[in-house]
Parts: sequence; structure tokens; C-alpha cells
Amino acid sequence: MEMVEVKGISKCYGKVEALKNVSFSVRRGELFGLIGPDGAGKSTLFRILTTLLLADSGTATVGGRDVVRDYKAIREQVGYMPGRFSLYQDLTVEENLDFFATVFHTTIQENYDLVKDIYQQIEPFKKRKAGALSGGMKQKLALSCALIHKPDILFLDEPTTGVDPVSRKEFWEMLQRLKAQGITIIASTPIMDEARLCDRIAFINEGEIQGIDTPEQILKRFSHILCPPGLEREEDHTGNDYAIEVDNLTKSFGNFTAVDHISFRVKRGEIFGFLGANGAGKTTAMRMLCGLSKPTSGVAKVAGLDVFRESERVKKHIGYMSQKFSLYEDLKVWENIRLFAGIYGMKEKEIATKTDELLERLGLTAERDTLVKSLPLGWKQKLAFSVSIFHEPKIVFLDEPTGGVDPVTRRQFWELIYQAADRGITVFVTTHYMDEAEYCNRISIMVDGEIRALDTPAGLKKQFDAENMDDVFQQLARKAVRKAD
Repeated sequence: MEMVEVKGISKCYGKVEALKNVSFSVRRGELFGLIGPDGAGKSTLFRILTTLLLADSGTATVGGRDVVRDYKAIREQVGYMPGRFSLYQDLTVEENLDFFATVFHTTIQENYDLVKDIYQQIEPFKKRKAGALSGGMKQKLALSCALIHKPDILFLDEPTTGVDPVSRKEFWEMLQRLKAQGITIIASTPIMDEARLCDRIAFINEGEIQGIDTPEQILKRFSHILCPPGLEREEDHTGNDYAIEVDNLTKSFGNFTAVDHISFRVKRGEIFGFLGANGAGKTTAMRMLCGLSKPTSGVAKVAGLDVFRESERVKKHIGYMSQKFSLYEDLKVWENIRLFAGIYGMKEKEIATKTDELLERLGLTAERDTLVKSLPLGWKQKLAFSVSIFHEPKIVFLDEPTGGVDPVTRRQFWELIYQAADRGITVFVTTHYMDEAEYCNRISIMVDGEIRALDTPAGLKKQFDAENMDDVFQQLARKAVRKAD
């Protein structure tokens, strides 16, 4: 039986055609993937199928019910994880799950067996507010909430964005177990290793389905878009001009040591990867290096400045791009550039000239007066990075800068990083994509607040007898004692 039938669905937002005559079907018990570049129409399609949005034309049925006429019945039948975090940040883990169960007129106890494997991993933190959980824990809770009413069909819109490789692997193992229980799953993902785990995938681009087949066939047919070639860069870091020097840096919160006596050095113009599972201590360490948090003990110098005694001066010599917030969504593209350039103390005449140059280089000249919230995610990320180095800082800190971005856009983003490094800007980057780790000059991997490995990608693969960086990461991260909380 076909659990989902889509026939000729189209949707426009003003002059933008988000979906163009989309048709496909999903069989009962199938794990069906939806892949495509940013802005391809994936989220719009999910919202139509979950009855949150009306199509302009065409028809769709979910579980044999019409998405327009039978929307109330469909909402009882499906589980949905949207691209953005779908839980209530100020409710605890337990309160979130209980709330979703109540909405669907059931209880946690009634369907506990369905979520048991997933929920048991976060149950030790059931009294903790959802907003305080790590990325992997949040997604496990969100999946539990989507399942608690025992849906027949599960819609997952990029469910592992911002989640480390170990947690991602666990998440997809959970999906396979749910599939074995007969639940039909439709998931979108920008990660090709996840796409390979689906029974079939549909490739959507510019609002149109370009092909539907096995993952192997689709990834082969559209390899130029979905599997772009890696980047290569020759660099010389034989000198001893250090941009960052860290010696026994420690940060404790009460009895909990988040960062435990870490030491390393980063050379000028180097691309330094700072890896670790959710909860390993990466963000805490980065906040100290940026002058945003005072160390408990140890020494760290950034651009030759002590982060403890000269934190305000440190901020003037760095750029920073966070995973969650980098641009003001309700300001236009040029207004964001002007605002941050002013904060960095640049002169009016210089700002005007460099703004035109930047927009032309990014291909955003036509979007100069566009509100940032209207830009595709990939464009936002490239703009945010360019704004973070607009004032030509000595060092730029990037906290998971390409989360949720498609492979081609990620490659373009890294081309920008290479260009910055070639100009002498030191790049300090965290990422959960192990193919990106290969692009770094050197990599450190944190486990339980400590740096457990530090070397070039080639050196780490040799040390751990691994074929790729994902294998290196899995070997180290699985030795973690403390939970990613």
C-alpha cells in the first residue's frame, strides 16, 4: 500500500516557485529520503504533507487521507520533526514528553515501549530543561515526542543538523529499528552518508523532482551536485609565528570541569579543526579564547593577548561566527554588513567600498536590499562568514558554520575559508562533518574536556589505523565517560 501519494503539487511564494508539479509515492514501511540543495523546496513539501500549509494546485494523500479534507485525522496519524528545534525550551525533558502525549490524548506509560530505546538515553536528565540539552540529546527528545502517540508515518526534516557523528549514527540506528516496527519514515538530509541508509531517495532541485531511485543510483547520477570533489590546498606553516597559544587552560562550573587542562598552539594562517562530540567542552573552550568567558586556571594568548587580562582587546582582533546567531534576520543584507563593520570600528568610506566588493564577490549584488531572513540558508552562512572577516581580523572563530547546508554550498563555504587563510587569517573551526575535517591543516579531538588527539588528518588516520576521519572520531568519541549533557 502507498502510504503517501503526491500528484502535481505546486506552491508559490509571490514570484518564487517553491514547488513545481511535484509527484511521487512512498510505500508502507519504507524509509524514504528527500535530498536537494538549500531552497530546493524540501521544507515546503514537508509542511504540505503534514497539513500545515496549503498547496496552490495538485493533490496529496497521507495514509489514504486527503491533506486538505482530512487534515484533522492526518495530524493524529503522523509524527513530525521540523528543521528548527520543535520542543519547548523552558519545559523539562519529562514535561515536554508529557505535553506531547497529552496533546494526542495518550500518556507516556501507554506508549513507552515505542520510545523506550530512545528515551532511556535521556531519562537521566528528565528534570533538565530542554534548552539546556546538547544537540544530540535534543534530537532524541524531539524524536521521542514525535513518536509518543504511536504514529503510522514519521516526517523528519533534517533531524541531525548540529549533531555530532556518534549521535548521528545512533539516531539513524533508531530509525532502522522504527522501520522494522512497520513505521513509514520520510526524512530529508544534507548528509550523503545518511541518504545512503534510505531504501529510496528523491532528488529535488529548484522545486522539481529530478529523479527517484536507490541511493546508489541517485548519488551516481547527480554526483556533480550531491558529491562534489574535495578541495586541495598547499600551505606552508614551517615558521613559529603563533596566533593562538594555550597552556593548561581549565574551566570549571562548581564541581564539574568542562575544559580540563588543555594545551595547544595554532600558527598564523593555519586552519585548525577543533572537534569533539556534543558536550565534550568545545564551545566552552572557544568562549574562553574569544574573551567571552574567564578561565578558571591556565593561560591562553590570542593574537599575542592574554584572554584573562586583556579580553576586551582580544575581541578587537578576532572575528566570530556562531552556529545559532550571526546575522540580524530583519535587517537587509547591506544593513547587516554596515552594522557589523561599524561595531568593528571601520570608517564610513571604507565600509561603502568594501560592501560593494563583497556583494559582487559573493554574487549577492542583486540581493543587496533583501531581508536576510529571505535568503537560503547557504547564502546566509556565506554572508555571515564574510561579515565576520570584513574587518580583516587576525583570527576568525567558526562554531559549526555549515550546519544543515548542502554539499555544494559547504564546498563553496570552504573555498571562502581557504581564501581567508591565504590572506594570513588564522581559522579556528568546529565542525560535525568529518569530510570538512579533512580540509583542516591540523585537528584536535576533545573527549570529556581533554584533548585526546592532535595532528594532521593524515597523521591521525595513520595513528588510529583508520580509513577516514569519521573512523578516527568514532574510535575516540565512543570512549567518552560523561554524557553529552
